[in-house]
Amino acid sequence: MRPDDVDIRELDDALARLAGARVPADLFGDDADEAARRYRRLARLVHPDATDGYTRDAFIRLNALWRAYKGDSSVIATRRRTYRLVPGAEVDGDLARLYAADGGASVLLKMPRDPRDSDLLEREAVALRQLPKDGDGRFLPYVPRLVESFKHRDEVTGARRHVNAVARLDGFHTLAEVAEAYPDGVDPRDAAWMWRRLLVGLGFAHRAGVLHGAVLPEHVMIHPGEHGLVLVDWCYSVPGCYAHVDGSGRVPAMVARHAGRYPPEVLARRPASPATDIYMATLCMTGLMGDRAPRAMRAFARGCLLPAQNRRPSDAWRLLGEFDELLERLYGPRRFRPFHLPAHV
Repeated sequence: MRPDDVDIRELDDALARLAGARVPADLFGDDADEAARRYRRLARLVHPDATDGYTRDAFIRLNALWRAYKGDSSVIATRRRTYRLVPGAEVDGDLARLYAADGGASVLLKMPRDPRDSDLLEREAVALRQLPKDGDGRFLPYVPRLVESFKHRDEVTGARRHVNAVARLDGFHTLAEVAEAYPDGVDPRDAAWMWRRLLVGLGFAHRAGVLHGAVLPEHVMIHPGEHGLVLVDWCYSVPGCYAHVDGSGRVPAMVARHAGRYPPEVLARRPASPATDIYMATLCMTGLMGDRAPRAMRAFARGCLLPAQNRRPSDAWRLLGEFDELLERLYGPRRFRPFHLPAHV
Protein backbone atom coordinates (compact mmCIF):
# COMPACT_ATOMS: atom_id res chain seq x y z
CA MET A 1 0.00 0.00 0.00
CA ARG A 2 1.06 3.56 -0.64
CA PRO A 3 1.47 5.77 2.43
CA ASP A 4 -1.20 8.31 3.22
CA ASP A 5 1.11 10.97 4.69
CA VAL A 6 2.88 12.04 1.47
CA ASP A 7 1.74 14.08 -1.52
CA ILE A 8 0.59 11.26 -3.80
CA ARG A 9 0.74 13.40 -6.95
CA GLU A 10 4.35 14.42 -6.30
CA LEU A 11 5.31 10.87 -5.40
CA ASP A 12 3.70 9.43 -8.53
CA ASP A 13 5.50 12.01 -10.66
CA ALA A 14 8.84 11.16 -9.04
CA LEU A 15 8.30 7.42 -9.54
CA ALA A 16 7.31 7.95 -13.18
CA ARG A 17 10.44 10.01 -13.84
CA LEU A 18 12.60 7.34 -12.22
CA ALA A 19 10.96 4.60 -14.23
CA GLY A 20 11.43 6.51 -17.48
CA ALA A 21 15.10 7.42 -17.01
CA ARG A 22 17.36 5.34 -19.29
CA VAL A 23 20.54 7.20 -18.39
CA PRO A 24 21.41 9.51 -15.45
CA ALA A 25 21.17 12.67 -17.57
CA ASP A 26 17.50 11.90 -18.28
CA LEU A 27 16.82 12.43 -14.60
CA PHE A 28 19.34 15.03 -13.52
CA GLY A 29 20.09 17.11 -16.63
CA ASP A 30 23.46 18.64 -17.46
CA ASP A 31 23.90 21.41 -14.87
CA ALA A 32 25.69 20.11 -11.77
CA ASP A 33 23.99 22.46 -9.27
CA GLU A 34 20.53 21.75 -10.66
CA ALA A 35 21.31 18.04 -10.68
CA ALA A 36 22.10 18.13 -6.96
CA ARG A 37 18.83 19.93 -6.23
CA ARG A 38 16.88 17.38 -8.25
CA TYR A 39 18.57 14.53 -6.46
CA ARG A 40 17.81 15.98 -2.97
CA ARG A 41 14.16 16.57 -3.89
CA LEU A 42 13.71 13.08 -5.31
CA ALA A 43 15.54 11.51 -2.36
CA ARG A 44 13.15 13.29 0.03
CA LEU A 45 10.11 12.06 -1.91
CA VAL A 46 11.10 8.42 -2.37
CA HIS A 47 13.09 7.78 0.83
CA PRO A 48 11.75 4.55 2.37
CA ASP A 49 11.46 6.20 5.80
CA ALA A 50 9.00 8.70 4.34
CA THR A 51 6.86 6.05 2.65
CA ASP A 52 6.89 3.24 5.17
CA GLY A 53 9.19 1.22 2.91
CA TYR A 54 6.90 1.46 -0.14
CA THR A 55 9.57 3.14 -2.32
CA ARG A 56 12.62 1.13 -1.26
CA ASP A 57 13.35 -0.14 -4.81
CA ALA A 58 12.89 3.33 -6.28
CA PHE A 59 15.31 4.78 -3.71
CA ILE A 60 17.94 2.16 -4.59
CA ARG A 61 17.57 2.99 -8.29
CA LEU A 62 17.75 6.72 -7.61
CA ASN A 63 21.06 6.36 -5.79
CA ALA A 64 22.50 4.08 -8.45
CA LEU A 65 21.64 6.69 -11.08
CA TRP A 66 23.14 9.42 -8.89
CA ARG A 67 26.40 7.51 -8.47
CA ALA A 68 26.54 6.97 -12.21
CA TYR A 69 25.84 10.67 -12.83
CA LYS A 70 28.73 11.69 -10.59
CA GLY A 71 31.07 9.62 -12.69
CA ASP A 72 31.51 6.51 -10.59
CA SER A 73 30.50 4.40 -13.61
CA SER A 74 32.99 6.09 -15.92
CA VAL A 75 35.52 3.42 -14.94
CA ILE A 76 35.05 -0.22 -15.93
CA ALA A 77 37.53 -2.68 -14.51
CA THR A 78 38.12 -6.19 -15.82
CA ARG A 79 40.64 -8.83 -14.80
CA ARG A 80 43.08 -7.54 -17.40
CA ARG A 81 42.49 -3.79 -17.72
CA THR A 82 40.83 -0.69 -16.34
CA TYR A 83 38.92 1.42 -18.86
CA ARG A 84 38.04 5.05 -18.33
CA LEU A 85 35.15 6.15 -20.53
CA VAL A 86 35.55 9.41 -22.44
CA PRO A 87 32.59 11.67 -21.45
CA GLY A 88 30.19 12.40 -24.30
CA ALA A 89 32.11 10.24 -26.79
CA GLU A 90 29.58 7.49 -27.44
CA VAL A 91 27.75 6.59 -30.63
CA ASP A 92 24.94 4.18 -31.45
CA GLY A 93 25.37 1.30 -33.85
CA ASP A 94 22.77 -1.15 -35.13
CA LEU A 95 22.36 -3.05 -31.87
CA ALA A 96 25.09 -1.68 -29.62
CA ARG A 97 26.37 1.55 -28.17
CA LEU A 98 30.08 2.24 -28.62
CA TYR A 99 31.96 4.11 -25.90
CA ALA A 100 35.38 5.65 -26.48
CA ALA A 101 37.66 4.67 -23.62
CA ASP A 102 41.27 4.76 -22.50
CA GLY A 103 42.56 1.42 -21.32
CA GLY A 104 46.29 1.92 -21.77
CA ALA A 105 45.47 2.53 -25.45
CA SER A 106 42.51 4.05 -27.28
CA VAL A 107 39.70 1.51 -27.49
CA LEU A 108 35.99 1.31 -28.13
CA LEU A 109 33.80 -0.57 -25.68
CA LYS A 110 30.89 -2.11 -27.56
CA MET A 111 27.84 -2.83 -25.38
CA PRO A 112 24.47 -4.11 -26.64
CA ARG A 113 21.60 -1.77 -25.83
CA ASP A 114 19.40 -4.80 -25.16
CA PRO A 115 21.08 -7.42 -22.93
CA ARG A 116 19.30 -10.10 -24.97
CA ASP A 117 21.62 -9.25 -27.89
CA SER A 118 24.69 -10.25 -25.90
CA ASP A 119 24.89 -13.50 -27.87
CA LEU A 120 25.60 -11.47 -31.03
CA LEU A 121 28.47 -9.67 -29.26
CA GLU A 122 29.83 -13.06 -28.21
CA ARG A 123 29.58 -14.18 -31.84
CA GLU A 124 31.64 -11.17 -32.88
CA ALA A 125 34.30 -12.00 -30.29
CA VAL A 126 34.50 -15.57 -31.59
CA ALA A 127 34.99 -14.28 -35.15
CA LEU A 128 37.63 -11.72 -34.17
CA ARG A 129 39.59 -14.44 -32.36
CA GLN A 130 39.30 -16.93 -35.21
CA LEU A 131 40.46 -14.51 -37.92
CA PRO A 132 44.00 -13.96 -36.57
CA LYS A 133 44.28 -17.61 -35.48
CA ASP A 134 43.26 -19.21 -38.79
CA GLY A 135 43.85 -16.40 -41.30
CA ASP A 136 46.86 -15.00 -43.11
CA GLY A 137 48.46 -12.46 -40.75
CA ARG A 138 49.34 -10.13 -43.61
CA PHE A 139 45.68 -9.16 -43.91
CA LEU A 140 44.87 -8.54 -40.23
CA PRO A 141 44.67 -4.74 -40.83
CA TYR A 142 41.42 -5.42 -42.73
CA VAL A 143 39.56 -6.38 -39.53
CA PRO A 144 39.28 -4.79 -36.05
CA ARG A 145 41.65 -5.96 -33.34
CA LEU A 146 39.87 -7.47 -30.35
CA VAL A 147 41.53 -6.27 -27.14
CA GLU A 148 39.36 -8.39 -24.86
CA SER A 149 35.79 -9.57 -24.34
CA PHE A 150 34.05 -9.64 -20.97
CA LYS A 151 30.78 -9.56 -19.03
CA HIS A 152 29.66 -6.30 -17.44
CA ARG A 153 26.91 -5.72 -14.89
CA ASP A 154 25.01 -2.46 -15.26
CA GLU A 155 25.08 -0.70 -11.89
CA VAL A 156 21.76 1.02 -12.53
CA THR A 157 19.64 -1.84 -13.89
CA GLY A 158 21.58 -4.89 -12.75
CA ALA A 159 21.50 -6.27 -16.30
CA ARG A 160 24.50 -8.26 -17.49
CA ARG A 161 25.88 -7.58 -20.96
CA HIS A 162 28.64 -9.04 -23.08
CA VAL A 163 31.14 -6.29 -23.97
CA ASN A 164 33.80 -6.27 -26.67
CA ALA A 165 36.77 -3.96 -26.38
CA VAL A 166 38.27 -3.26 -29.81
CA ALA A 167 41.16 -1.04 -30.84
CA ARG A 168 39.91 2.34 -32.03
CA LEU A 169 40.32 3.30 -35.69
CA ASP A 170 41.51 6.86 -36.30
CA GLY A 171 40.93 8.66 -39.58
CA PHE A 172 38.46 6.09 -40.92
CA HIS A 173 35.00 6.81 -42.38
CA THR A 174 32.15 4.49 -43.32
CA LEU A 175 31.01 4.04 -46.89
CA ALA A 176 27.71 5.56 -45.73
CA GLU A 177 29.60 8.75 -44.88
CA VAL A 178 31.43 8.65 -48.20
CA ALA A 179 28.14 8.29 -50.08
CA GLU A 180 26.66 11.22 -48.16
CA ALA A 181 29.68 13.35 -49.08
CA TYR A 182 29.29 12.45 -52.77
CA PRO A 183 25.53 12.41 -53.44
CA ASP A 184 26.10 12.31 -57.23
CA GLY A 185 28.25 9.21 -56.90
CA VAL A 186 31.94 8.51 -56.31
CA ASP A 187 34.24 8.48 -59.33
CA PRO A 188 34.59 4.80 -60.36
CA ARG A 189 38.37 5.17 -60.36
CA ASP A 190 38.18 6.00 -56.66
CA ALA A 191 35.57 3.33 -55.95
CA ALA A 192 37.90 0.82 -57.64
CA TRP A 193 40.50 0.77 -54.84
CA MET A 194 37.76 0.50 -52.20
CA TRP A 195 36.18 -2.41 -54.07
CA ARG A 196 39.56 -4.14 -54.44
CA ARG A 197 40.31 -3.83 -50.75
CA LEU A 198 36.85 -5.02 -49.80
CA LEU A 199 37.41 -8.16 -51.85
CA VAL A 200 40.79 -8.65 -50.14
CA GLY A 201 39.14 -8.35 -46.71
CA LEU A 202 36.47 -10.87 -47.65
CA GLY A 203 38.98 -13.23 -49.24
CA PHE A 204 41.02 -13.16 -46.04
CA ALA A 205 37.97 -13.83 -43.84
CA HIS A 206 36.58 -16.61 -46.02
CA ARG A 207 39.91 -18.43 -46.16
CA ALA A 208 39.95 -18.24 -42.35
CA GLY A 209 36.50 -19.86 -42.25
CA VAL A 210 34.43 -16.81 -41.31
CA LEU A 211 31.50 -15.25 -43.16
CA HIS A 212 30.79 -11.60 -42.27
CA GLY A 213 27.03 -11.78 -42.80
CA ALA A 214 26.31 -8.03 -42.92
CA VAL A 215 28.49 -6.27 -45.50
CA LEU A 216 26.66 -2.93 -45.35
CA PRO A 217 27.85 0.66 -45.97
CA GLU A 218 27.99 1.37 -42.22
CA HIS A 219 30.20 -1.68 -41.70
CA VAL A 220 32.83 -0.88 -44.32
CA MET A 221 35.30 1.79 -43.21
CA ILE A 222 37.94 3.41 -45.39
CA HIS A 223 40.93 5.64 -44.66
CA PRO A 224 40.93 8.21 -47.51
CA GLY A 225 44.57 9.24 -47.31
CA GLU A 226 46.12 5.80 -46.81
CA HIS A 227 43.63 3.88 -48.96
CA GLY A 228 43.00 1.57 -46.03
CA LEU A 229 39.85 -0.47 -45.43
CA VAL A 230 38.51 -2.24 -42.36
CA LEU A 231 35.41 -4.43 -42.26
CA VAL A 232 33.73 -3.85 -38.89
CA ASP A 233 30.76 -5.21 -36.90
CA TRP A 234 31.14 -8.98 -36.96
CA CYS A 235 28.07 -9.54 -34.75
CA TYR A 236 26.17 -11.13 -37.64
CA SER A 237 29.03 -13.39 -38.71
CA VAL A 238 29.11 -17.14 -39.15
CA PRO A 239 32.48 -18.31 -37.77
CA GLY A 240 33.43 -21.90 -38.44
CA CYS A 241 32.49 -23.11 -34.97
CA TYR A 242 29.00 -21.61 -35.39
CA ALA A 243 28.38 -22.96 -38.88
CA HIS A 244 26.59 -26.06 -37.68
CA VAL A 245 25.32 -24.98 -34.26
CA ASP A 246 21.73 -25.24 -35.46
CA GLY A 247 22.48 -27.40 -38.48
CA SER A 248 22.15 -24.43 -40.80
CA GLY A 249 25.05 -22.01 -41.04
CA ARG A 250 22.52 -19.18 -41.33
CA VAL A 251 23.20 -15.50 -40.71
CA PRO A 252 21.87 -15.10 -37.13
CA ALA A 253 20.08 -11.76 -37.55
CA MET A 254 19.51 -8.94 -40.03
CA VAL A 255 19.72 -5.15 -39.81
CA ALA A 256 16.04 -4.47 -40.43
CA ARG A 257 16.40 -1.11 -42.15
CA HIS A 258 18.72 -2.72 -44.72
CA ALA A 259 16.50 -5.71 -45.50
CA GLY A 260 16.59 -4.83 -49.20
CA ARG A 261 20.37 -5.30 -49.29
CA TYR A 262 20.32 -8.96 -48.26
CA PRO A 263 20.39 -11.77 -50.85
CA PRO A 264 17.48 -14.22 -51.12
CA GLU A 265 19.14 -16.94 -49.04
CA VAL A 266 19.35 -14.68 -45.97
CA LEU A 267 15.77 -13.47 -46.34
CA ALA A 268 14.62 -17.09 -46.66
CA ARG A 269 16.71 -18.17 -43.62
CA ARG A 270 18.77 -20.56 -45.75
CA PRO A 271 22.49 -21.28 -45.22
CA ALA A 272 24.88 -18.47 -46.11
CA SER A 273 28.11 -18.81 -48.07
CA PRO A 274 30.95 -16.60 -49.33
CA ALA A 275 28.61 -15.71 -52.21
CA THR A 276 26.36 -14.06 -49.62
CA ASP A 277 29.07 -11.62 -48.59
CA ILE A 278 30.06 -10.97 -52.21
CA TYR A 279 26.45 -10.08 -53.08
CA MET A 280 26.23 -7.51 -50.27
CA ALA A 281 29.70 -6.11 -50.98
CA THR A 282 28.75 -5.58 -54.61
CA LEU A 283 25.64 -3.60 -53.63
CA CYS A 284 27.83 -1.42 -51.40
CA MET A 285 30.06 -0.50 -54.32
CA THR A 286 27.42 -0.06 -57.02
CA GLY A 287 25.42 2.12 -54.64
CA LEU A 288 28.52 4.22 -53.95
CA MET A 289 29.06 4.97 -57.65
CA GLY A 290 25.42 5.32 -58.67
CA ASP A 291 24.97 6.17 -62.33
CA ARG A 292 28.68 6.93 -62.75
CA ALA A 293 29.69 3.28 -63.02
CA PRO A 294 30.80 2.36 -66.56
CA ARG A 295 28.82 -0.26 -68.47
CA ALA A 296 31.50 -2.94 -68.13
CA MET A 297 31.61 -2.45 -64.36
CA ARG A 298 27.82 -2.70 -64.14
CA ALA A 299 27.94 -5.95 -66.10
CA PHE A 300 30.60 -7.29 -63.72
CA ALA A 301 28.35 -6.40 -60.79
CA ARG A 302 25.29 -8.11 -62.28
CA GLY A 303 27.11 -11.43 -62.21
CA CYS A 304 27.67 -10.98 -58.46
CA LEU A 305 24.02 -10.15 -57.81
CA LEU A 306 22.32 -13.16 -59.37
CA PRO A 307 19.40 -14.39 -57.22
CA ALA A 308 20.62 -18.00 -57.30
CA GLN A 309 23.35 -18.32 -54.70
CA ASN A 310 25.14 -21.16 -56.50
CA ARG A 311 25.44 -19.09 -59.69
CA ARG A 312 27.21 -16.17 -58.01
CA PRO A 313 31.00 -15.94 -57.54
CA SER A 314 32.03 -17.50 -54.24
CA ASP A 315 35.81 -17.01 -54.29
CA ALA A 316 36.69 -13.41 -53.46
CA TRP A 317 40.36 -13.89 -54.41
CA ARG A 318 39.49 -15.20 -57.86
CA LEU A 319 36.93 -12.43 -58.28
CA LEU A 320 39.63 -9.89 -57.38
CA GLY A 321 41.78 -11.18 -60.24
CA GLU A 322 38.86 -10.78 -62.66
CA PHE A 323 38.18 -7.29 -61.32
CA ASP A 324 41.83 -6.28 -61.82
CA GLU A 325 41.63 -7.42 -65.44
CA LEU A 326 38.50 -5.30 -65.89
CA LEU A 327 40.18 -2.25 -64.34
CA GLU A 328 43.20 -2.61 -66.60
CA ARG A 329 40.95 -2.71 -69.67
CA LEU A 330 39.07 0.36 -68.46
CA TYR A 331 41.84 2.53 -67.03
CA GLY A 332 45.20 1.01 -67.93
CA PRO A 333 47.96 0.08 -65.44
CA ARG A 334 47.08 0.59 -61.78
CA ARG A 335 48.46 3.71 -60.08
CA PHE A 336 47.81 5.52 -56.83
CA ARG A 337 44.98 8.03 -57.05
CA PRO A 338 44.58 10.42 -54.07
CA PHE A 339 41.10 10.46 -52.53
CA HIS A 340 39.74 13.25 -50.34
CA LEU A 341 36.64 13.71 -48.25
CA PRO A 342 35.20 17.15 -47.45
CA ALA A 343 36.48 18.54 -44.15
CA HIS A 344 33.04 18.40 -42.51
CA VAL A 345 32.72 14.60 -42.86
